[in-house]
Amino acid sequence: MNAAEKLDYIQSLNSLDALEQARVSLLGKKGEITEQLKALGQASPEERKEKGRVLNELRDRLTAAIEERKRALADAEEAERLANERVDITLPLRPEPKAGIHPITQVMEEVAAIFGEMGFGVRTGPLVEDDEHNFGALNIPESHPARQMHDTFYVTESGFGGQDSDEKTESRILKPGSSYVLRTHTSPVQVRTMRTEKPPIRIIAPGSTFRSDSDLTHTPMFHQFEALLIDKDIHMGHLKGTITTFLRRFFGIDDLPVRFRPSFFPFTEPSAEVDIGCERSRDSLKVGKGKDWLEVMGCGMVHPNVLRNCGLNPAEWQGFALGAGIERLAMLKYNIPDLRTFFDSDVRWLDYYGFSPLQGAR
Repeated sequence: MNAAEKLDYIQSLNSLDALEQARVSLLGKKGEITEQLKALGQASPEERKEKGRVLNELRDRLTAAIEERKRALADAEEAERLANERVDITLPLRPEPKAGIHPITQVMEEVAAIFGEMGFGVRTGPLVEDDEHNFGALNIPESHPARQMHDTFYVTESGFGGQDSDEKTESRILKPGSSYVLRTHTSPVQVRTMRTEKPPIRIIAPGSTFRSDSDLTHTPMFHQFEALLIDKDIHMGHLKGTITTFLRRFFGIDDLPVRFRPSFFPFTEPSAEVDIGCERSRDSLKVGKGKDWLEVMGCGMVHPNVLRNCGLNPAEWQGFALGAGIERLAMLKYNIPDLRTFFDSDVRWLDYYGFSPLQGAR
């Protein structure tokens, strides 16, 4: 190879080992250039001078080329090693926080939205009630079983405090010497509304309620909503139409069968329980057309005594009321099989049954 070919050969080498072999073969003790320099001893002085200059220049160029190629290969090898052996010493990214809407909250929002489109507003009240608002004004006699200790949590005045988010409001509402209870239904909100607002009235009252009852199908704390409408010339047909519209909208079934069975509640007359059509099998229950019925709520026309207790003349004003359990509606609509899981505080359960604030059901 001439000088140019030797330089090109050095630039074509892709490993430090091959480059070292080329250096030895060209510039080593027995290398090509070294042997040629040794042979100059037998040449004439003029030839030795000229060939020596050429060989020394070639040796210097080859040495420089080898060193340059060596640096390039070493840099490339180091870069590859660093890329393959990279260690991330930074902290790992924190997992993106999960936020899910509980099915109870979701159903409350759905109920409020449906009734809102029918002109109903939302009202709330204290969780700790006096006997008058929870029982007396609602035409519930003192002998009624609901007043007994096995159904109601009674609260002593000395034990009251922090039961509601608005303590100033509660301290103003609750009177010393009264008998206090954890409200057993949201009906006291209806009483407070009728006593403070002028008819016509259209409201729903969602919220937590408490009863001393705990088994596979009952919990000491649960949620319900009630609806109240007070106006002139209101009759049972308005009640039936409102309930039928609500249930069909809530379950998303336009022809959902709905029936009303006579019942008794102290605060309504006449009273009825409401059933919806369903199909039961050994392991499932499907809401809709079927040969079976399932009770979902109670309702009735507001009792004249309740209207009088709230300062309304029953000869002028009439109304209806209805109520249903939030957990029951959630279980039916979203196929949740066990009531107890609502209160287990299991994140895995919420990941499965929860709702995204932006994307609806997961």
